[in-house]
Amino acid sequence: MRIIAGTHKGRVIIAPQNLPVRPTTDFAKEGLFNILNNEINFENTTALDLFCGTGNISYELASRGCAHVTSVDLHANCIKFVQETCKKFQFQNIKAMKANSFLYLKQCSRKFNIIFADPPYANENYNDIPNLVFENNLLEIEGLLIVEHPAEISFGKHPNFYRHKNYGNVNFSFFR
Repeated sequence: MRIIAGTHKGRVIIAPQNLPVRPTTDFAKEGLFNILNNEINFENTTALDLFCGTGNISYELASRGCAHVTSVDLHANCIKFVQETCKKFQFQNIKAMKANSFLYLKQCSRKFNIIFADPPYANENYNDIPNLVFENNLLEIEGLLIVEHPAEISFGKHPNFYRHKNYGNVNFSFFR
């Protein structure tokens, strides 16, 4: 994994082998951020990275100048790795916290410009993510929810769905 652009462009992230993660591929991440570059002014952006795993997306957001990134994962070793990487790379704009992402969405009172969710592909609650985000009014005006998911999941009928992109085996659904 590497950071594609921004202040930390080219930095390589080497995660421990024992983390229970499936990081977004650099190819898919590059495609995603090409889309976001046309829609987002990162410098004025707050972001939430759910099921953050290695923190791959969080680092990319922070490197591009996000004002604040909240990284949430249930696994203590993932959060420990994100915290260590933030210290190593001197990211002051990332806060990593151990929490269940679904419970976090239910209890969160803060709004974000971007919410990115990459749950384990075996998770059966994909549809809960956009529902919880919109029911709890967690997006700022013009905010964007992005869910990474397997090909067999379709959000096309969700009322806030507006776009789907795939990069190889990686699928992103976008909601406003």
